[in-house]
Amino acid sequence: MLRLFYTLVMYFALPILLLRLGVRGLRYGDYHRRWHERFGFFRAPGFRGSLWVHAVSLGEVNAAEPLIRAMMQRYPHRPMVVTTGTPTGSDRVRQLFGEEVFHVYLPFDLPLSVHRFLRRIHPRLGVIVETEIWPNLYHACHDRHIPLIIANARLSRRSLRGYVPVQVLLKSALGCVTHVAAQSRLDAARYRLLGARGTHVNVVGNLKFDMPVEAGLVTKGAELRAAWGARRPVWIAASTHESEEQEALQAHLAVLKHLPDALLLLAPRHPERFASVEQMVKSQGFRFAARRADGLPETSTQCFLIDAMGELLPFYAATDVAFVGGSLVRIGGHNVLEPAALAKPVLVGPNTFNFEGITETLIRRGAALRVHSAQELGAKVLTLLRDGERRRRMGEAAQRAFERERGAVGRVMTLVDEAVVGVDRPDGTAR
Repeated sequence: MLRLFYTLVMYFALPILLLRLGVRGLRYGDYHRRWHERFGFFRAPGFRGSLWVHAVSLGEVNAAEPLIRAMMQRYPHRPMVVTTGTPTGSDRVRQLFGEEVFHVYLPFDLPLSVHRFLRRIHPRLGVIVETEIWPNLYHACHDRHIPLIIANARLSRRSLRGYVPVQVLLKSALGCVTHVAAQSRLDAARYRLLGARGTHVNVVGNLKFDMPVEAGLVTKGAELRAAWGARRPVWIAASTHESEEQEALQAHLAVLKHLPDALLLLAPRHPERFASVEQMVKSQGFRFAARRADGLPETSTQCFLIDAMGELLPFYAATDVAFVGGSLVRIGGHNVLEPAALAKPVLVGPNTFNFEGITETLIRRGAALRVHSAQELGAKVLTLLRDGERRRRMGEAAQRAFERERGAVGRVMTLVDEAVVGVDRPDGTAR
């Protein structure tokens, strides 16, 4: 009865959902062009027994990449389906996998939409990345005997509190899950509190530690630095949200007072904000360049806007210090592991509940520092840019922490194999 009430609420909320798609489509046309996929309408690819991974947006797609590749390698005879919920996630899937995977948007959690979606992709297994609990989808998979794994499962204290009013509904949904592969003991405990069966919850670590680090990234970073002046002090404010760009610019003004040749690389999180951030930077008088219009900054550029998706890692490799956004505002922070993997000292704001365990590990091991304001950000950046030895120590600590935690993909693959066993072997021969 509770799920029936939830479904009725979803149907009543449908006009709001469509209005939201329409408004977002004004900034990002993909929301308009592919609205039918939100209802499970798309051309059936004509296969059965697919392996399906859902990664809602850019960060989740990046986290899922090593797992998806491991699944494709282990089960090459099975079609791979990847769903997302945002255009940035969709673009990243295309960029990483091209035609190797079948990609559509995940439909709204409405029974008929979910039914159409599952009938078209015929999954043998579903893997949900991080925290996406959809009651109708989960029950539909359970009714069709489709095993579900929540991989890289995380649940912040804030989210757990927010779920309390609908805990009975979510407990029922989690009862349909075969395995919860949690990032940490704390995440596992919170999933159990939410209603996941204790015997189905495993601590496997964070998939992001297994992200592939391209061998030539350091060389690419050096090439970028050569273009704007190899000896210039450079820092990056990455994956920033509204108001964080302003704080980064204020911090950079403080840096420029002491290091007049310093360069700020600014990488907003969402592409629909690129134009407004560009106007903000220009209005404040910085000598400015942008990735799409100018390619690379010149030696005189003070602020460079990275207004292109999927290019963050080479620019991380080219910096001296990395501030990771979403943390000065109450977003919860973004992926601190990308700069850590490249041995860069990391700065974060006070709100890092999305990467709680990882961030605390980096801070505890001397690889990251926390700041609370633009003033403090500017001071910490300036200190690190002036102290090469401290940067080296922090970077080495970051890289050690990153290497120490790898291995989550292998542990999740053990759960994937358990779910697929009884149908066929990894080499494609029948049992």
